[in-house]
Amino acid sequence: MNLITIDKVCKSYADRTLLQDVSFSLEAGEKIGVIGVNGAGKTTLLRLMAGAEKPDSGQILRMRGLKIEYLPQQPEFSADATVIQAVLHGQSPVMRLIREYETAALALDRDSDNPILQRRLIDLSAQMDGADAWNLDSEAKSVLTRLGIHDFGQPVADLSGGQKKRVALAAALVNPADLLILDEPTNHIDPAAINWLEQYLSAWRGALLMITHDRYFLERVTQVILEIDQPHLYRYAANYSNWLELKAERIEREAASETKRQNTLRRELAWIRQGAKARSTKQQARIDRFTRLNNQEAPQAEGVITITTASSRLGRKTLILNSISKQYGGRPLITHFNYILGRRERLGLIGPNGSGKTTLLNIMAGTVAPDQGTREIGSTVRIGYFKQEYEMIDPELRVLDWIRQAAEVVKTDEGELTVSQMLERFLFPAAIQWTQVGKLSGGEKRRLHLLKLLMGAPNILLLDEPSNDLDVMTLAVLEEYLEHFAGAVVVVSHDRYFLDKVVDRILVLDTDGQITPFESHDAAFQHGDTQQPDAAKQENSGERPARSGRVRMTMAEQIELKNIDGQVSALEAKVTQLRQEAEAASCDYVRLQEADAALARAEADYEAALGRWVYLYERQELAERSLREGTKQDHG
Repeated sequence: MNLITIDKVCKSYADRTLLQDVSFSLEAGEKIGVIGVNGAGKTTLLRLMAGAEKPDSGQILRMRGLKIEYLPQQPEFSADATVIQAVLHGQSPVMRLIREYETAALALDRDSDNPILQRRLIDLSAQMDGADAWNLDSEAKSVLTRLGIHDFGQPVADLSGGQKKRVALAAALVNPADLLILDEPTNHIDPAAINWLEQYLSAWRGALLMITHDRYFLERVTQVILEIDQPHLYRYAANYSNWLELKAERIEREAASETKRQNTLRRELAWIRQGAKARSTKQQARIDRFTRLNNQEAPQAEGVITITTASSRLGRKTLILNSISKQYGGRPLITHFNYILGRRERLGLIGPNGSGKTTLLNIMAGTVAPDQGTREIGSTVRIGYFKQEYEMIDPELRVLDWIRQAAEVVKTDEGELTVSQMLERFLFPAAIQWTQVGKLSGGEKRRLHLLKLLMGAPNILLLDEPSNDLDVMTLAVLEEYLEHFAGAVVVVSHDRYFLDKVVDRILVLDTDGQITPFESHDAAFQHGDTQQPDAAKQENSGERPARSGRVRMTMAEQIELKNIDGQVSALEAKVTQLRQEAEAASCDYVRLQEADAALARAEADYEAALGRWVYLYERQELAERSLREGTKQDHG
């Protein structure tokens, strides 16, 4: 059964064409994911489907009586609504019935012998049965609990932005609908809630149309992918992984077709030029064929974001947390936590909402002070902090002018690039660079913040939910960039796919203030059920310490520390010698290849030894400090 048909729809904003002659239909029971770069028009398409916007041209036909529940990116509620009222659409017949029943029940409590109130309550109870209000109220509270909202009578105005998004998601799921339209439903919910939502939507019998950056979620829930490649729309009967394969095949076909068209054009052009000399008249049909081929629109190469920025040199001392503790409202978030961040470490922070992940990131960044303990950073450290709630930009400011606040010229591995060139690499072409920031989409603004952050050449990146509002293409490029980033990376994320690709170690923050390290991603996500951290592995692995409590060096580490200075010096001398040999062999190709290979091996050995040297000296410093603090406590 066809629910919605879009026929030759066009939509533009100012001078930007988002959708042009777009046509497709949505069938009952279909589960569709929408993909496209930020600013391509994904949210606009959802708003058109939900009836929140109208197309410039074309038509949208909806099945008569179609019930749609829509989760927008930025939900809005009545100023005086409570959580349960917001979920059950406060002015709906069911909500009014529930309120009337609660009012009558309270009145009967005060006057239990009143026969009028007794009959009124019996009548309302029957109406509740008929409207299925009991089940709806119960399901609303159950879904809210699953999403981490427990105070059903709290005013929505008192909630944070993330909590409001969860309340709006609950409203979309609970109220009866033929079609769910969800814009980034996995934002602001923790891994347990994401797993529950995945199961809920997989079992959902109605139709689903959604935007999400969570690629595991797309893989497991959707059956159809709609890709917006401005200004066109492509439909694939596939989930995420199959879409990647089918898209690659489409691009190959288009490239082959364009090559064939260009070859035909060259032949036809040669014929016309030759014919102009040999004959006074030409075959009109062949001329018309050339004209059609020449006017045919070539397939546009898909815009691909390119992240090329320089990072600053990171010295031996990075970021050290010494027995830090932090409380909020009397509840411990972090308790006596020690950590030394490695120079090339890729660290993930996970845990339920409210467990202190962002707080720990703020302490690392130096924007929040711990209640106890200290934070130390090296003299060469330059921290880049990509916050979940980024700074507001003057909407009247033009894109180019705002980015110029960071730098006029950026030094990269490829040389110096102007601000305009950097913007183009982040998919902000010249026309958009002079656009006011207020006209950008939410994802484009987030990408703009990422560019400004990286232009500062940080050597430690702190990323708080970086996958929120970034499209899957940008995330894939960001993941590749982080893989080669010459510094340390700490990530807070609920996106399992992103964590699996980026981080090597995970810290799980519990609601009781404890922090547990895991090398296994699966074990980290299962923490609290059956898995426990392997303490022996942590003790002997040679990694940075991540435990609370007293830190001690093993005997093997103490012996290694005595000998490592000589090893580092010897390797440094070897690298210097091999560099000289490589320069001397520059005229001999065979010798140069051998010298370069030997130099690469020596540099790798030197980097590894230097990293181990840094680890051992910092571990010794931490162990001595821990011993002093422990002695004070013992004698305190």
